[in-house]
Amino acid sequence: MTTRALNRQFDRIRVMEDAGQFASRGGSRALRKLLNNRLAVVGLVLFTVILLMAIFAPLLTSYDPLKINLRAILQPPSWEHWFGTDTTGRDVFARVLYGGRVSILVGLGSALLAATIGAGIGCYTGYKGGWVDVIALRISEIFMSFPQVILVLLLVSIVGQSLINLIIIFVMTGWGAMYRLARARMLSLREEEYVQALQSFGLSTPKICYKHILPNTLGPIMVNVTLTTAMFILAEAGLSFLGLGVPLNIPTWGNILNVAQDLRVLQNNWWMWLPVGLMISLFVLSVNFIGDGLRDSTDPSQQG
Repeated sequence: MTTRALNRQFDRIRVMEDAGQFASRGGSRALRKLLNNRLAVVGLVLFTVILLMAIFAPLLTSYDPLKINLRAILQPPSWEHWFGTDTTGRDVFARVLYGGRVSILVGLGSALLAATIGAGIGCYTGYKGGWVDVIALRISEIFMSFPQVILVLLLVSIVGQSLINLIIIFVMTGWGAMYRLARARMLSLREEEYVQALQSFGLSTPKICYKHILPNTLGPIMVNVTLTTAMFILAEAGLSFLGLGVPLNIPTWGNILNVAQDLRVLQNNWWMWLPVGLMISLFVLSVNFIGDGLRDSTDPSQQG
């Protein structure tokens, strides 16, 4: 091959790179690898179905999750009440659907807020270094040292039990892990040649951090968001089961599961706790499957 032909081939490669075709191929390859993962596809289907059922709950049931009906107390599952009724005659199916709204909001919303705060601080301090990085690292260690139950008891005793308090607690205890992940990625990426080239062009620090380096750290952060969402869902269910989470007048999966504290309900009225327990298990399992698929598809060491 002559020098002129090589130059023409290099020009075509440069044009394709400028047009972003290589990036799109890489993205489609990661998407194909994600879709080829059967467990990840199953997780996506389960996650989508449960999420849509919670969003469109008014279209799936005509019952009010808070309406008491003393004439329909402790009815087993039937065509009229698919998941039966509880000790006050409320429809369990409606409570599971509407409770999913709050539980998913707490889990996914807290994980996204924690990721936004942690990744934002971690990218900047990891790139900047110095005393700013040391202070942020020590603050994250302080927040991560408090157990969630201790923070729940502290906030409940001070300002009362509420949904906002629970989200604040999850964000306070979850942003540190996101911060450390983003900081670790930034410490390695800031030594890359393209970062040094950006510095030589005189770009500002926030622009280098958030526009050029942060997209390269989103893979592991997205995986961590999915796993943190599952952890927060289970934490909300556990805290509400103990009466320390969301107030009992708000239907959540944990509050519905709270009735299983009664041994008689646990033995004789399985429909009051089994459906919501299966819903929690399926949702957490789907989120974990999605996280595993994202990890396999975005990990450069596993790209074929």
